[in-house]
Amino acid sequence: MNYRKLGNTGLTVSEIALGGEWLERKSAEQVKAVVDACRAAGINTIDCFMSEPNVRSNIGNAIKGEREKWIIQGHVGSAWKDGQYVRTRKVEEAKIAFQDLLDRFHTDYMDLGMIHFVDRLDDWQDVLDGGLMDYMIELKNSGAIRHIGLSTHSPDIARLAVEHGVVEVLLFSINPGYDLLPSVENVGLPDENAPILRGMDEKRADLYRLCAERGVGITVMKCFGGGRLLDAKRSPFGIALTPVQCIHYCLTRPAVATVMLGFDNPAEVPASIAYETATDAEKDYASVLSLSPRETYYGACTYCGHCKPCPVNIDIAMVNKLYDLATAQSDVPATVREHYNALEIKASACLACGKCETRCPFHVRVVERMKRTAELLG
Repeated sequence: MNYRKLGNTGLTVSEIALGGEWLERKSAEQVKAVVDACRAAGINTIDCFMSEPNVRSNIGNAIKGEREKWIIQGHVGSAWKDGQYVRTRKVEEAKIAFQDLLDRFHTDYMDLGMIHFVDRLDDWQDVLDGGLMDYMIELKNSGAIRHIGLSTHSPDIARLAVEHGVVEVLLFSINPGYDLLPSVENVGLPDENAPILRGMDEKRADLYRLCAERGVGITVMKCFGGGRLLDAKRSPFGIALTPVQCIHYCLTRPAVATVMLGFDNPAEVPASIAYETATDAEKDYASVLSLSPRETYYGACTYCGHCKPCPVNIDIAMVNKLYDLATAQSDVPATVREHYNALEIKASACLACGKCETRCPFHVRVVERMKRTAELLG
């Protein structure tokens, strides 16, 4: 296992880390087996955003006696209320949930205290004005958290957090499907010899550079796009990438220190750890993407944003992204549903005017997808 400095925090994290979400439905024995396999492979970093009491206890018990060997990324603002996960900006609720996290992890501190899931400007403002940011600073000053972080899928919010100056770490969604834009020079059928991609989304590229300049470390979520990038039938590129290629893409972004991966069982750990011994040829994602068949773009949303503007201001690209993540698994993940519920304007607001479809270079049936999303996610 290789290790990297996490921004200016002074922490050294394993390039591959354990994201705890997949452990929610597992027994205590199954959780311990995954945690032990990760530790044996050299993984030293774990993320726990989940507020469900059992999974917190199971992970906490799995690392009991070895707390100092782990760098824990624990979230503040993820609470358990009336038997359900909720996101909260109420300081008193956040305090109760954070103390519960400490208790169940048998510790008195979190290495990284992450302000949980901020994707909208008004939500970021609530964090600043409602007392949650003050609470985070209070936790750091008391030693209950060693460093302040924030989790987001929005490059705009991420930039605001970095520029604010207090946030030291970002948990950010990164993969080729999110970063790379189809060519906009010719929105019709491109010449067969023309490059498929023109480069990275400028906002995201600027964010990575800014983080590197400011010493803000990035931990990565959504590396495989909910598994979509590993399946040629569901990939926006029409071609499958390997786990090694996806991991390498993320780890070659500026400021990225570690990639959070979920493991359903211990047997899945070696496939990801194989990155550490992979050859340059095995890591090469660019050559694979360059072979993407043209026709597979058509009908597949690449989240490029050409569909804007929407007359009722639906964030069509985000809705499509959440729909794809939701349908990539047999059951809709609670986090995907929560992200969708946090959208100011839902798919159900679609007027079915079809204006977005006239602007889509890939002929995505947006109106139909909005209808299906509303039926699936409410």
